[in-house]
Amino acid sequence: MEQNRISDRAKILLIDEDESISYLLRRMMKRENYKVYNAQNGKQGMEMSTGICPDLILMDIRLSDMDGMELIHWFREWTDCPILVISEQSSYVDKVEALYAGADDYVVKPFHEQELAARIYTALRRRIPSGRRSCYQAGNLRVDFSRRQVLLSGEEVHFSPVEYRILECLALNSGTVVTYQMLLEKIWGPYAERNSRILRVNMTNIRKKIEKLPMEPEYITTIPRVGYRMLESQATPAGGC
Repeated sequence: MEQNRISDRAKILLIDEDESISYLLRRMMKRENYKVYNAQNGKQGMEMSTGICPDLILMDIRLSDMDGMELIHWFREWTDCPILVISEQSSYVDKVEALYAGADDYVVKPFHEQELAARIYTALRRRIPSGRRSCYQAGNLRVDFSRRQVLLSGEEVHFSPVEYRILECLALNSGTVVTYQMLLEKIWGPYAERNSRILRVNMTNIRKKIEKLPMEPEYITTIPRVGYRMLESQATPAGGC
């Protein structure tokens, strides 16, 4: 089942100072076969996150050692993984502030376990590709979707979270045209500006990183006034890379 495949490889970082809630959440997530890492405060969560590179962060915004909104901002500086806030603070102001800070969802305590499990699964399903291919392979370029890793001639290439998401979207749809608006909505949401310059800037950076070697093929083709098409993957659908 798709749900089992997602659960078996997803790492979740839990940041909550309430021991009883943390115990409940750990038990629930282990039952779903997630790999759970528990931080007792914000600073510990920061330290753990850079080591494990979580697929999802589940956190309270009421922390004794730092402001929860600032922690969300800090995460958003280097990772685009889903952030689900769980908090006793139920006002719409708190929810709006958390969402604008970079959170993807907001659940008020007390919560129903099945509802939270469904929200976690939905967020992970959007992040972890569940299609038939496990990676993209063309020429000297390889994109490993499960590891979120990009290799060029065997050497890892660093991408910012936004750059990777753009490349991943194009690679998952290789051989077909992905329109500007589809990319804008996928990366920046449904209210992204139609002619946003930020997409062009990121595409320029991506091309510099993957087409820098001599005789390197043109992996991404611009379709004027429409969008981009990525060189079709040579990976077999069933066999991966």
